Amino acid sequence: MTWFERLSGLDAMFLYIEDRTAHMHVGAVAVFEGRAPAYRDLLALIASKLERVPRYRQRLSFVPFDLGRPVWIDDPHLDLEHHVRHTALPPPGGEEPLKRLAGRLFGQPLDRDKPLWELWLVEGLGDDRFAVLLKTHHCMLDGVSGADLATVLFDVDPSAVAPPEPPPWTPRPAPDRTALVASSVADQLLHPLEVLRGAFEPSSAARRLLLELGAGLKPLVGLSQLGRAPTSSLNQPTGRHRRWEMVSLDLAAVKAVRTALGGTVNDVLLAVVAGALRRLLEARGEQPGADLRAMVPVSVRGADAPGALGNRVTAVFCPLPVGEPDPARRLHKVASEMKRLKESGQAVGTLAWTRLGDFAPPTLLAQVARYQAMHRYMNLVVTNIPGPRDPLYLLGRRMLAWYPLVPLAQGQTVGIAVQSYHGKIGVGLLGDADHARDLPELARAIPEALAELTALAERAHGGAVS
Repeated sequence: MTWFERLSGLDAMFLYIEDRTAHMHVGAVAVFEGRAPAYRDLLALIASKLERVPRYRQRLSFVPFDLGRPVWIDDPHLDLEHHVRHTALPPPGGEEPLKRLAGRLFGQPLDRDKPLWELWLVEGLGDDRFAVLLKTHHCMLDGVSGADLATVLFDVDPSAVAPPEPPPWTPRPAPDRTALVASSVADQLLHPLEVLRGAFEPSSAARRLLLELGAGLKPLVGLSQLGRAPTSSLNQPTGRHRRWEMVSLDLAAVKAVRTALGGTVNDVLLAVVAGALRRLLEARGEQPGADLRAMVPVSVRGADAPGALGNRVTAVFCPLPVGEPDPARRLHKVASEMKRLKESGQAVGTLAWTRLGDFAPPTLLAQVARYQAMHRYMNLVVTNIPGPRDPLYLLGRRMLAWYPLVPLAQGQTVGIAVQSYHGKIGVGLLGDADHARDLPELARAIPEALAELTALAERAHGGAVS
């Protein structure tokens, strides 16, 4: 029997907004201590784990004439060595060549004719360290997805060894073009009817969907009136090439600021970003004025489905007060805005908008996605993901740091991704190679902005805070 699985409207949108310069893959740079594992050992480890992440064995199949959203099918020609690469930095190694390598790799699109992921084993980092770079298309997962390859590759036990060789895998046959067209047309016609029929069944998925749409109607109207984001040098035509920077912050310092000055950990990090962007704009000779607008993704992944495939995410659009010179006031403004956004239900409205994509014809969905990118509702994306508290290991080697990646949509030149890990916060900065040549300036400004808040927190407590 043939098998396929259709992308949701939200997953498909991450395909539709991608073009030759805006690459929609997420990922990370992970740094480990110790000598790098042998390439063949890493291949064997990944081969043994793939049955737990079936999406990494699947590729896209596009419906003829765009009569339906693309579908996932098993890839009978999966070549693991195409997806798992091995390279080394030139002597003497160090973070600078690693960042140049990451910028080059993150600037290359994934091959849509194959499963949409890559993993690079990078030797030669120096100081008895190595790195792993991961790339996965956003249509496969969101930032907190439990179906990520990384979540099954890394262990909490340093003595864990590679599992035995997995049983043989037999890919399921894919439907032919005629079957895909017939299924897509039927889906377009029958899906709304099935939702209406299920609306009268308590606890049904259809009823939950209609309740979500109903709850999001009012905030959705407000979202439609959001208007274009302020003009900024951060927004230029996006090129094909990328720059990459990594910043490490102390999670305890962020929590100390939260305790002393108020807000949440996320509020503090957004205030740090606002302060850093203010410094960047000043270094460019600009006078920071109107608040910038950041899209802040919000996970709606339920506790009952931590490993569900695809995207379970919505967003809010938070003003970043880059024109405010006082760091305490910046934090207060961010905290107030985030509180207001939560109470307004904007995230519910965004969720309703994405769920409506499941009913839209693919051509219309693609046009809406591209219009949204061109209209530029936000200046940049700032994503914050809670990560593991305990150390992780890859074939017995301890992970030292994790720096996440968020992609650049068209018209964006800077993206900021944040994730906590084992008492630290890793910040991954992705920039356009031409319009964000000063990305190192932003990397230096982030810890400086946190230091400003830390000093205020210490004065508020009459001494050092921890």
